Amino acid sequence: MSDTSVRLQKFIADSGVTSRRKAEELIVQGRVKVNGMITALLGTKVDPSIDAVEVDGQVIDPASVDQVYLLMHKPRGVVTTRNDPEGRETVMDLCKEVNERIYPVGRLDYLSEGLLLMTNDGDLANLVMHPKYEVIKVYEVKVFGAVNETILKKLRSGADLPGGKVVPKSVRVISQLPTKTWIEFRLGEGKNREIRKICEAHNVVVDKLKRVAIGGLTVEGISPGGYRYMTKKNVLDALGMKADGTPKFDSPIEYMSPKKSVNVKLKGPQPTTLADDRAFEKFKRETYFETLKNISESKARTVVKERKEFFAEREAMHQKRQARKEARLNRVPQTGNVHAKFVK
Repeated sequence: MSDTSVRLQKFIADSGVTSRRKAEELIVQGRVKVNGMITALLGTKVDPSIDAVEVDGQVIDPASVDQVYLLMHKPRGVVTTRNDPEGRETVMDLCKEVNERIYPVGRLDYLSEGLLLMTNDGDLANLVMHPKYEVIKVYEVKVFGAVNETILKKLRSGADLPGGKVVPKSVRVISQLPTKTWIEFRLGEGKNREIRKICEAHNVVVDKLKRVAIGGLTVEGISPGGYRYMTKKNVLDALGMKADGTPKFDSPIEYMSPKKSVNVKLKGPQPTTLADDRAFEKFKRETYFETLKNISESKARTVVKERKEFFAEREAMHQKRQARKEARLNRVPQTGNVHAKFVK
């Protein structure tokens, strides 16, 4: 094998087909061929100058690929994937005019919104996603109910998940609403649905979740569904990294929110139900849409009832006016010397 050989999954990612982790899945699934032969071994190396690599029957030509970097603001109700078997709108539908084959770096689930990096640069995607680089991701999360110091300490302690214990870098309250609370989470790793799982472990139900930053990259100024082009240098500078992943500075670049912390220990929580109360379970992800449906149906019934009452009341008023009109028309005219006193 020559000195130009690289791991198969890296070659696929560098060619803009998909991320390195997804490339590994494609290899294991037998969807990758090298020189016409299916290769399902992850340790396989290829020489881009002489080996022909196919993914799902399409030959990869890395020389024809321009590297693209987009910062997207993913809206709620959009799937972070290239294709969705259920036919839902995907992040790819939001950037159809991009000719290059790009893919999302990391994920935001269906009900989440916020910053998403889209690229075909496998090396850069790896720098953002690999835990060893500890790129800080910042999220703003609105939860049902009031958050006191006890609940805040539980959230800061993280949770034991199937893949091991996860602990956020920091958790703080940034806004108190009458019946809900906004919390900022900072993560160094960002595993799948990590924040939701931490909240679920402590009986806290998430209402909204928004990723506002990845390192020094921020969603500010990008409207939901929109995106902004970046250069690789722009992205690396915002992450505080060199191209090989080594840091440019003594400490990593982090987005610092202008929103001040709310000291719940001194100020106290809002005078409403605490966030870990079972009353909020009906708003959990598993029953979210059913709850919305029930609320919508209830509102619809209320609207129908109000409309019926409105029209019934208007008809009753119309009937009264008609009755008064008929009474005036049917009134018997008075006769005699009614006006006699006015006659001289």
